Amino acid sequence: MSVWEAACSQVAVVETLQRAVRASRGNSDMASAAMSQAWLITGPPGSGRSIVARAFAAALECTEEEPGCGRCHGCTTTLAGTHPDVELYDTAAVTISVEDTRALVAKSYVFPTVGRKRVIAIEDADRMLERTTNVLLKAMEEPPPDTVWILITSSPQDVLPTIRSRCRIVTLKVPDAGDVASIIHADHSEMSTDEALNIALMAQCHIGRARGLARDIVAREERKALLSAVLRLNTVGDCVFATKDIVDHFPAVRKKYVEKGGETVQEELRRNELERFRTSIGLRDGDKESASQRAQIRQFTEAQKKQETRQHRDYIDRVLLDILSLYRDILTLQLGSDVGVMNRDFEAHCESVASQLTLGETLERMDAIAHARERIGRNMPPQLALEALFVNLRLQKR
Repeated sequence: MSVWEAACSQVAVVETLQRAVRASRGNSDMASAAMSQAWLITGPPGSGRSIVARAFAAALECTEEEPGCGRCHGCTTTLAGTHPDVELYDTAAVTISVEDTRALVAKSYVFPTVGRKRVIAIEDADRMLERTTNVLLKAMEEPPPDTVWILITSSPQDVLPTIRSRCRIVTLKVPDAGDVASIIHADHSEMSTDEALNIALMAQCHIGRARGLARDIVAREERKALLSAVLRLNTVGDCVFATKDIVDHFPAVRKKYVEKGGETVQEELRRNELERFRTSIGLRDGDKESASQRAQIRQFTEAQKKQETRQHRDYIDRVLLDILSLYRDILTLQLGSDVGVMNRDFEAHCESVASQLTLGETLERMDAIAHARERIGRNMPPQLALEALFVNLRLQKR
């Protein structure tokens, strides 16, 4: 199985990257196939940017005559995330720190140990602040001959022009629902093709989200409860309770703050992580920390907080995208389009709401959802942003 088979619906991009890999081996003299040392992989969320980046890295490290075989040691270890010459950086924090970027730059100057190239891929490159980007800029201006940088983000405009101008840009498209359904059906053979298609549509053709919904029936039930509550918003009280339910279901993985002896699950996880970290730096229960150990513990707890902030934001944004898809279906029904709805399990509910709203009111609600996403992105407390949004979405406000 070729590494490129996981790149769902991205035929043009795969052809470009295949030509580039062959050119890097000296197998092509075509100018359009020249191998750049810096790439910017862009595309909408769920288009498979990380999958394509990993496949590209695997093809660069492939040891077979036709790059990207998917069977050799270079391909399998890269796809598994264990290749010594491939660094796949994915921050858990809200921003990418200067310190982490400097560490990546230092690795970029290390000669490959077993592979053909030193590959460094940075997910969510738009999380780099300007001062962080400046650290990366020089390394990309004068990279070692055997180093390849891969930046991954939603849009070329998400990175500074100085970085963008030094990268070769490839843009992915939204995958076809049928292709995403094929991936789901291949992962879960017990699932019918129609069920797999429903999940692909629920996830709005987002490959990662579709896989998550397919393997987690609880996540599907929570999504169903959320959309049902949104369609029943009539009073201000409904808005408050719906917001509380969403906030109480954070974090996204088993989202409930279940009390355990006065301590929430999240607090317990945070404490266990801290205890494991203390053990890793040589501390046991009752040991007094040295100054350097206190600094390490403080840095670790700060990283924990940043990770939780990002998880919370990502979860809330996913909730808002689910709600937006609902109003997209309502708009589709109002326009009489033959495109089809994405939330097929809510089609009858969407038809009912579509008959109660005018076209302008539906568009106003979609604008309100977009505005709520912007507010949360600007650090507005999610509870306030959601309550304000739901007040705008309630049906009785007319």
